Amino acid sequence: MRVKRGVTKRKAHKKLLKAVKGYRMKRSKVVSVAHEAFHHAGQYAFNGRRKKKGQLREIWIIRINAALGERMSYSKFIQALKVKNVLLDRKVLADLATNDMKAFDAVYEAVK
Repeated sequence: MRVKRGVTKRKAHKKLLKAVKGYRMKRSKVVSVAHEAFHHAGQYAFNGRRKKKGQLREIWIIRINAALGERMSYSKFIQALKVKNVLLDRKVLADLATNDMKAFDAVYEAVK
């Protein structure tokens, strides 16, 4: 018996074209081009989620370094934290540096 897939295929195509709505030129209208664009977009999104973590770490380091100012270099500060067994990560330190400078100064005095 012959199986006709017209309804199923059209449903899949409509779902894909709905997902790529807003893409430019043929990417939003031609199914074969849209399919490729959709998969590339997914890959970019996946990689972007990984890159975001590194970018946040960079921001935290910049904030900590700015809060330290001329008192101590960033690398020496991190080393001092490890030597004194202070278990604060960069995210928490950056938050203290931006929102609660007194607490950050207390951490600095503890490891100085």
